[in-house]
Amino acid sequence: MSGFLSVSGDGGSFDNYDEFVPEHVPDPGPFLAGHEILAGREHAAFHRFVRRLFEERGVYDMTFGYNLSRLNLDQRHPGAGYRYAVDAEDDGILRAEFTPTTEFCPQSDTLTIGTFRALNGERDRHQFDLVSVRVDDMHHNSVSINGKLQQLEETFRETGEIHADVTADDSGEEVPSERGMDAPF
Repeated sequence: MSGFLSVSGDGGSFDNYDEFVPEHVPDPGPFLAGHEILAGREHAAFHRFVRRLFEERGVYDMTFGYNLSRLNLDQRHPGAGYRYAVDAEDDGILRAEFTPTTEFCPQSDTLTIGTFRALNGERDRHQFDLVSVRVDDMHHNSVSINGKLQQLEETFRETGEIHADVTADDSGEEVPSERGMDAPF
């Protein structure tokens, strides 16, 4: 680690986007197990891309008031943020696993759907045909959230379009949504 830190106006310390600090990012969870985990420069490079894309697409964590990609760098929340892995069976698929700061994070649903829509809506800007997104199993609603993300992914694979009108109940089963297909992140 180079020791270079940026300090926000709220007094929090952040790692630099060019750094990969293993003790400040989440450990890869079950969704990434058995796949080629991005680390070091590869992780930092993809995460810089994510930062730019989240800025353009408005993927913000309202609790902390910053671009969601910055959570990986926030030293107040080690073990929270994104980890990435290239799928072991298909190198055209990147897996992204979000670990929230707590198991009851109320924004995990919105943040992971925003991530899915942002990354797959701009796939011409990265090397992957699909970015498969999941929330870590530690989240109390992971089954429901991941069921919804799986439905979005299946629809995307079938149609090539990104829809946000699918929800899932606690069992992961699809149920009608209150949001329309044109809903923002």
